[in-house]
Amino acid sequence: LNCKSMLKRSLQIVLLLSLFTSCEDIIELELPTDDNRLVVDGLLRVDKTQQFIDVRLTLRETSNFYEENQATQAESVQIHYGVLNQDNHFENPSTSHLVEEVPGTGVYVPDSNSATDQRIPTTSAEQGMTFVLEVLHKGRHYFAQTLYAPAVPFDNLEQGDGTLFDEDETEIVVTFSDDPNNDNYYIFDFGYGEFLTVEDQFFQGQQFQFSYFYDSSLQPGQEINVSILGATKDFYDYMGLIVEQTTNSNGVFGTPVATVRGNVVEITGQDYIDVLNNNGQPNDYALGYFAVVQEYSRALTIQ
Repeated sequence: LNCKSMLKRSLQIVLLLSLFTSCEDIIELELPTDDNRLVVDGLLRVDKTQQFIDVRLTLRETSNFYEENQATQAESVQIHYGVLNQDNHFENPSTSHLVEEVPGTGVYVPDSNSATDQRIPTTSAEQGMTFVLEVLHKGRHYFAQTLYAPAVPFDNLEQGDGTLFDEDETEIVVTFSDDPNNDNYYIFDFGYGEFLTVEDQFFQGQQFQFSYFYDSSLQPGQEINVSILGATKDFYDYMGLIVEQTTNSNGVFGTPVATVRGNVVEITGQDYIDVLNNNGQPNDYALGYFAVVQEYSRALTIQ
């Protein structure tokens, strides 16, 4: 190529570079906005070897698309529990008043400064026991009702040597025996934000074994904790939907891609505490879930 051709080629390259760099304009997207919603992290895990239930309930509030949910404070948080009669009212209910553990955290625990003990004994967690959560937040009244959900212990938990998609995966083999007296639903917590839902439709009353595969992030000598949680049918359905939409970093009580409604409804202005739906206010609800479930846990050291 002569000098004239080289100069022409160079000018073409410069013009192309200028064209590409001129496309780097900042585009501001107008994302859809919605009113902030209360988010209730109300999964209470019951260890029957302990005297009291570890009641720790977290309240957050949704923000805009780019920000994480923020801790929020409520005017009142209470948990009522007892046996419901045929009219769906408590017979001799007990109540636990919760207060914010540390100001600004949104974490609520039984009030230790009360004149009476506000902790909930584990003896109250029995099949047929109903728990009701009441939250007064920014003048709005929220309500959630759930039955206590028992679980069964592990028969065995061990590391396997199989793989599913990747040779670096770690197999965990879980074995447990289903309760033959009820239709049971289970939530398995494998740590790191990883959950699995299981129902006993095809193994009712029998021993059941399955494998769960971690990715290559697990290292030899690392200890993991695996839990089996009881679940009501509604909580099982909720977790099945929420697990599909969450990643390890989001957590199961974060805001999912599509809104999955839990069991916390707004009953502001309604007459009775035993209202179980808000058909008159279909757009007024909180995110998250309130559940009281038995938990069995085991630790396993990766080889």
